[in-house]
Amino acid sequence: MIYWLTGQPGSGKTTLAKELLSEIIDYKKESCFHVDGDDIRDLFENKDYSEQGRRKNIELAQQLAQYLHSKGQNVVVSLVSPYKDQRDKFKQKMGDDITEIFVYTSEVRGREQFFVENYEQPTENYIDMCTDNITVAECSEKIFELEEYEKNTRRRRPKT
Repeated sequence: MIYWLTGQPGSGKTTLAKELLSEIIDYKKESCFHVDGDDIRDLFENKDYSEQGRRKNIELAQQLAQYLHSKGQNVVVSLVSPYKDQRDKFKQKMGDDITEIFVYTSEVRGREQFFVENYEQPTENYIDMCTDNITVAECSEKIFELEEYEKNTRRRRPKT
């Protein structure tokens, strides 16, 4: 499974990704890998925050996540990934093997200088995760509960 955490900087994506990683490894007893936006920028030496630079980093993260998933890894990705078209195309490609999680907060957490003005929120087939007044462990539990519910009801991705 690929868990794709998207949202503005400072919303709690990386913190939540680390909790999900721990839950998958420690409790589900499955292998898992974390792909973070900062790691992608360092690994591929792309510090370009323009739309073109961001799109390139998102593409690289998607390729890495898909590769790791094809090798049997669960993958938790924490990346602003502001462009809905890129996320939707990847969700379509990966089908039921990906869960998009929109992470957001109304709190100011000190990363507002990195906010993306043209961030496009998901509109369908995603888990909504407000990190206000909820612990990281509660967020993680909610994600796994919603994922299980959606899998059992098969209402997550309508067949086309």
